[in-house]
Amino acid sequence: MRYENLVCTREDDFAVITMSRPERRNALSQSHLCELQYAFDAAGKSDARGVILAAKGPVFCAGHDFADMHGRDERRMRELLDVCGELMQTIQHIPQPVIAQVEGLATAAGCQLVATCDLAVASTEARFAVPGGKGGWFCSTPGVAIGRNLSRKHAMEMLLTGEMIDAAEAHRLGLVNRVVPQDKVMEEARSLLATILERGPLAVRYTLEATHQGLELPMEDGLRLEANLFAVAFATEDKAEGTRAFLEKRAPAFRGK
Repeated sequence: MRYENLVCTREDDFAVITMSRPERRNALSQSHLCELQYAFDAAGKSDARGVILAAKGPVFCAGHDFADMHGRDERRMRELLDVCGELMQTIQHIPQPVIAQVEGLATAAGCQLVATCDLAVASTEARFAVPGGKGGWFCSTPGVAIGRNLSRKHAMEMLLTGEMIDAAEAHRLGLVNRVVPQDKVMEEARSLLATILERGPLAVRYTLEATHQGLELPMEDGLRLEANLFAVAFATEDKAEGTRAFLEKRAPAFRGK
């Protein structure tokens, strides 16, 4: 795809997807959402071992693009939200860990993007809000992801008040993993991903699968899923190599098999 709203690059063994509409505060028009969908699909099918989602400009993402939403009837609004929902599911379903690199404001569906990514590193300057209610509607789809990251009451407070929270509060509530100075965000996101990628590729993949699916299942079914994945992982070459490396006191050479 020829991207108009994104810049997609490869760094070593991971992919970087950078939203590049700073003049529109990286707002999510339907075309922008479709490009993100294509980029994450491509990353998921590639040999990249991780993905970083970043943004150009002082705003990570201001949510849906009001200019793109203006004049839509209910059918066309559902169409837009379906595209957005498919993207969020794709981010959670690809086999690589996805880290949000948040260097500025993230509101509404932009906050949803942060909550949907597996991990998030934020600048001390970052701010977060889901202010839909202030405009006479409500942030419905962001609530799904936010409610899976924060406690119920903290999620309700963000959704019902629409008030802005700073990066320190986002960290305290569980929306982001790490908060660092503005000039360290890129470095910290890559450092966090590097730590993850020291593990075997299959171990990371199975951890993502077990966690994403297991949290949505009743406990009995979740335990069964994790047991099945553990048994599969136990029979892999990577597991055997990890055991040999431990016994021989050396770094493992995983092959993803």
